[in-house]
Amino acid sequence: MQVSARNQFHGIVSAIVPGAVNAEVEIRLPGGEALVASITCESLQNLAIELGKPVVALVKAPHVFLVSDFGGYRLSARNQMSGIVTHLKAGPVNTEVELQLKGGEIIVSTITHESSQNLVLRKGQTVTAVFKAGSVVLAVPQ
Repeated sequence: MQVSARNQFHGIVSAIVPGAVNAEVEIRLPGGEALVASITCESLQNLAIELGKPVVALVKAPHVFLVSDFGGYRLSARNQMSGIVTHLKAGPVNTEVELQLKGGEIIVSTITHESSQNLVLRKGQTVTAVFKAGSVVLAVPQ
């Protein structure tokens, strides 16, 4: 499968919470972290998603926000994964930031250059990648 989404997480479905329109699907990553996807119940059926099934969770880099200090606030975004900054690629408009999660997975975020300067990002820094469950697209092997 070739897709443009920079973040491709291979994992196993560990929980499903069906709703009237959407379902929440929790995916356990090899390193033990979990992420949550919100997909339609129709997609849940069409993809035959069930507990224990391998899936790939796709998240485009611009949908991943970075937080270096929560300042006492909590966020409504379900996916909050701490990692270490391993790579910064600064440009005049955007900066691409790679984080390594505790399990070794890499998550990429594209943020504005101004935001990267405001966060004073540097290699080795611990930051949290944040993205909403609705920003996750699931794919399954055929």
